Amino acid sequence: MFLPKWLILLVVLLIAGLGTWTSLLAIGRNPLPFPDVGSRIFVASSPEAKAAIVALLKQNGTRERFRSDSSGILRSIMWDGTIINYSPPEVLENLAGATSGIGLVASDPTVSATQAAEFLRSRGFEANVVSDVDPDLPIAYVVTNAMPGTIINFRKHVIHLPRPQPVPKDTD
Repeated sequence: MFLPKWLILLVVLLIAGLGTWTSLLAIGRNPLPFPDVGSRIFVASSPEAKAAIVALLKQNGTRERFRSDSSGILRSIMWDGTIINYSPPEVLENLAGATSGIGLVASDPTVSATQAAEFLRSRGFEANVVSDVDPDLPIAYVVTNAMPGTIINFRKHVIHLPRPQPVPKDTD
């Protein structure tokens, strides 16, 4: 049986690409925006504190992947999906002082946040939707007493958000 060289080369490249992607997935370094599993968000007390926490995480094996700053909010997105923020006081005030959050992916963040708030209220908790925190991003927040100090945010898939900035290789 005759197999053209180009077909053999194509199969070899496909297998090598699949093997590379699989190994990157296995070590937690997915180069693609799929799957988008949401995020865990933590707020630092100042820009300097954010930089220190990002440097500490790097020392312990969790590297910064992107930066996505907007409306005074400084965001470092780590390779594992964790987000370290610095949020100005007025943003924290709008979110009842919450300093951590669970980010969930939704096709319509406002509708999903409203449904989540209704669900929590039906279980006896206080919950309200805040959607004007960051006008640059399509994110709706649920502030609830079910998780004091923590918000639940609903955002569109990462491919529908503004493109984050890659982190230069030589930053600490």
